[in-house]
Amino acid sequence: MTYLRKILLQSSAAVLLAASVVAPASAQSVYLIAGAVDDAFHQIFKKGAEDAGKMAEANGGSVTVLMTQNYDNFGPDLVTLINQAVAQGADGIAIPLWVPEAQIPALKVAAEKGVKVMQYNAGIEVKEEVGAINFVGSDEYLAGVASGEYFTENGAKHILCHIQIPGLINLELRCKGVTDGAAKNGGKVTTIRFPVNLNNDLTGTAEAMKAELLGDPSIDAIMTLASWSSDSAFNAVSQLGTNQLIGAFDMSPSVLDRIKDGTQAMAIDQQPYLQGFLSTALLFAHLAFGTELASDPLLTGPNIVDASNVDAAIAGMASGVR
Repeated sequence: MTYLRKILLQSSAAVLLAASVVAPASAQSVYLIAGAVDDAFHQIFKKGAEDAGKMAEANGGSVTVLMTQNYDNFGPDLVTLINQAVAQGADGIAIPLWVPEAQIPALKVAAEKGVKVMQYNAGIEVKEEVGAINFVGSDEYLAGVASGEYFTENGAKHILCHIQIPGLINLELRCKGVTDGAAKNGGKVTTIRFPVNLNNDLTGTAEAMKAELLGDPSIDAIMTLASWSSDSAFNAVSQLGTNQLIGAFDMSPSVLDRIKDGTQAMAIDQQPYLQGFLSTALLFAHLAFGTELASDPLLTGPNIVDASNVDAAIAGMASGVR
């Protein structure tokens, strides 16, 4: 081999190697659909997806987040967002199945058009019906079981489980889990479903909770299914001067502050940042590179945050990812 030929071959190999490193994958458009724009919990999904979007953009793709305006017409609004994503050319949609009866038909139509689906947060039990690539999130039922066991192991005998949006499958499963978890230790659960117009209404929810506590003094713990509603539970207990244990699904600064000072027992952390980040990143990688995970579902929870580990959760909250 001549010296010149050797140099040319080496140069060609270097160019090919460089191209393989820097050339972006074919453009892939991923959409993440989340809940209401004014829901702080769903903003964490959004942050995770947007951070994953930086990886997608570096490889020639894009990530778009679509959110509902509120929860007043939730099922139909989610269908509208699915249809919007498809109309805008989505190659993949990352989405929770909160209202399966409304969402599944729309997602099946999307799949017929070649759109890939990645589930996160809710609907693990209908994953096969949707044909989703994977599920990223917490098993809602098992999370409820863990909280029911936690309360009864810490002295509770009668837990009030509060559903703020009746009919949502993930919320119903949470309270079913709380019921079964409490029963393991001889406890019981009363599930209450407040009308959707009280969702995010701290004062109205606190007043309704006070009525429940006054009506049944045997209630010694309250499990709420959102961080904001544990604020209402705390207000109700404080105003009545009683001492029910309080727990919540998900976290907020006020939740963590109460756990830190001992006025709230615990919170269930399902790590929504990871749900938004991983569902989006894994979906893009599947579309662009053909990658798949052997782990299915990919569970991000449940994790119990209480006095033993609250400081780490506070640090994560300060960074915007807990």
